[in-house]
Amino acid sequence: MLTVTLFLIFIFLFLLNVPIAISLALSTVIILSLSGDFSLYMVMQRMVASLTNPALMAIPGFVFAGVIMSRGGIAKYLIDAANAWLGHLKGGLSIVTVLTCMIFAAICGSSPATAAAIGSIMIPGMVRSGYDKIYAMGLVAASGTLGILIPPSIPMVLYGVTAEESIGQLFMAGVIPGIILGCVLILTAIIYARKRNYGGLPKQSSRERWLATFKALPALFLPFLILGSIYLGVATPTEAAMIASLYAILVSAFLYRELHLRDIRDILKESVSTTSMIYLIISAAMVFALYLTNERVPWMVSEWIAARKIPVWMFFFITQLMFFIMGTFLEAASIILITLPILLPIMKGLGIDPIHFAVVMTVNMELAQITPPVGLNLFVVSSIAKEPLEKVILGVLPFIMIMIAVLIVFVALPQLSLFLPQLMY
Repeated sequence: MLTVTLFLIFIFLFLLNVPIAISLALSTVIILSLSGDFSLYMVMQRMVASLTNPALMAIPGFVFAGVIMSRGGIAKYLIDAANAWLGHLKGGLSIVTVLTCMIFAAICGSSPATAAAIGSIMIPGMVRSGYDKIYAMGLVAASGTLGILIPPSIPMVLYGVTAEESIGQLFMAGVIPGIILGCVLILTAIIYARKRNYGGLPKQSSRERWLATFKALPALFLPFLILGSIYLGVATPTEAAMIASLYAILVSAFLYRELHLRDIRDILKESVSTTSMIYLIISAAMVFALYLTNERVPWMVSEWIAARKIPVWMFFFITQLMFFIMGTFLEAASIILITLPILLPIMKGLGIDPIHFAVVMTVNMELAQITPPVGLNLFVVSSIAKEPLEKVILGVLPFIMIMIAVLIVFVALPQLSLFLPQLMY
């Protein structure tokens, strides 16, 4: 009964627009006080202890690196290089948008950062070239979601910490699905461009192409620096995040010369704001999970499912539908931290590989970034394009359907997620 009351209080606070982290912590504190087994010291100790995991230090590193990259010219030079080679093709700007989102995703690990960095350049450029603005906004919002699937990925870090899985394996598991989803978005963009007869930019000479590529080389090297240092055993994900931040500062400030001292305050402010939001959700969710664990809720749910002999496909169907619904009003970090402690024992009982489930869950978290009313990428693109949220939603609807179809493929074919982790580990 208390567990039901806990969820009702949480939903009530959420509907009152209380921030997610405070809703989680406050609802748990209320229930703990009613149960009698409660002290504020215990709650604070749990919240602080939840943030002492060294792997969580990767989050501020990747957030900071992503903000620097979006402001320091790295995104711009990546787009210039892609435009030089592909911009003249039919629908070339659409291809460039998806491709640069894929490359930028392999740098920063954040969907909103990817959408902001690429969208601020590509949306105006596509509109000037005759593309429909609603389509351009939808494409950027959908392509930006690749930021949390292609490694490094902040949600993958949270999943690894919560499930006690190797973050390196989780990163590796996202590579093939990320490339497949990116290619599907590129194919969709080409078909749409040909159907609407969208042209491209003037074809550039070989000299202009190689010059643009040369300028982008420092930015193109960054994904190899991050992922290579992790997979070769040179650095942990946390150390790789710090290396990425330092490299981004050096490239942006001294090579591209687009990062200035006056920008540091805004960069730090944005990085601290994003990181503190994630950390507050983590600490509150761990108190929430503490109550659920003490009440043996995950095991009771697991036993209930085992008693009814629910098949694996039914479990995937129920969880993915649940994630999709939750994604309409919660962000990825909250969904992972609330649901994963309950689902892990069930997955173990059904023999589901947690690495495969992580990829499937992350793709669903991508959908959460573009489903109204609280999809973060929708707000980012709306702000960049200076258009009402309704128009961005209209543009992203076809891509939601495409991503759901790809999600079904990833559920049905676990080897797409498991091949590289099994090969390397």
